[in-house]
Amino acid sequence: MLTSRYLDLNSALRERFGCRVQKISLDAGLTCPNRDGTLATGGCIYCNAQGSGTGLARRYSLVEQLRRGQEQLRRRYGAKKFIAYFQSFSNTYAPLDTLKRLYREALAVEDVVGLAIGTRPDCVPDEVLDLLADLARETYLWLEYGLQSIHESTLAAINRGHGVGSFLDALCRTRARGLEVCVHVILGLPGEGRSEMLDTARALAALDIQAVKIHLLYVIRGTPLEALYCSGAYRCLSREEYVDLVCDFLAILPPTTIIHRLTGDPHPRELVAPTWALEKQANLRAVREALKRCDLWQGKHHASVPTPSRRDRPGNGRPI
Repeated sequence: MLTSRYLDLNSALRERFGCRVQKISLDAGLTCPNRDGTLATGGCIYCNAQGSGTGLARRYSLVEQLRRGQEQLRRRYGAKKFIAYFQSFSNTYAPLDTLKRLYREALAVEDVVGLAIGTRPDCVPDEVLDLLADLARETYLWLEYGLQSIHESTLAAINRGHGVGSFLDALCRTRARGLEVCVHVILGLPGEGRSEMLDTARALAALDIQAVKIHLLYVIRGTPLEALYCSGAYRCLSREEYVDLVCDFLAILPPTTIIHRLTGDPHPRELVAPTWALEKQANLRAVREALKRCDLWQGKHHASVPTPSRRDRPGNGRPI
């Protein structure tokens, strides 16, 4: 079911469950190997100490976060069912018993019908994937992997702490267990132009993934990216540039890929720039209008994306 010329998550969830289903963002009190000293202590250049600027408070228990989220989303959207979204930091990066307890705790809350697990591709050992595969047999579940870009040089520049090879390995092991995968990408990363960003779209279009989440790179207080921005070494995308990129990105992706998000939700108190990133509904409206104006839709150019040769597949040193 296509809405506004792309397959959005709300439509996909309504088709599956027959009612309005909303994700509730959670902070489970976990951390990240790019912050706890395993890989680094500073994290990715755009991520602050709260975990990519989620603004989530850890003073509430997991159950309380879910219940508060349910109350708000029932009132705002008329939601009937909910997905527990483990969002902040790396939500497979903990002892197995801890993860099992957290996931089970969320699923035990009334009207929670599934799990979304946000994590890094270098934080999914086989035993964790086996646990998730077991849970997926009894509930709706997907894994959200932060890739951000298909370019190794970009991943190094943003201090990501892993390469494309880690992502491809995690994707292969995840799909071998039948788990659904949503891939996060960021548009506007330092050093990337239009061609590099659309290279990422072409790479994803050739992979076995079920969903994509597209983010705008915005500048959050207290991050290395803020220092780059304030020094003039980084320029944010304009709304017009971002909308144009999102439309072309969608046209390259397969029409069956679920689009979980077209832009991010920065916390107003944390955002430095661009200020237009706070205008979510205006930004989504601009994308819908641009798709119609340019006669574009998700998958329009997918058939023209060449199947990569073995040499040109992601992780072999060059974009496809």
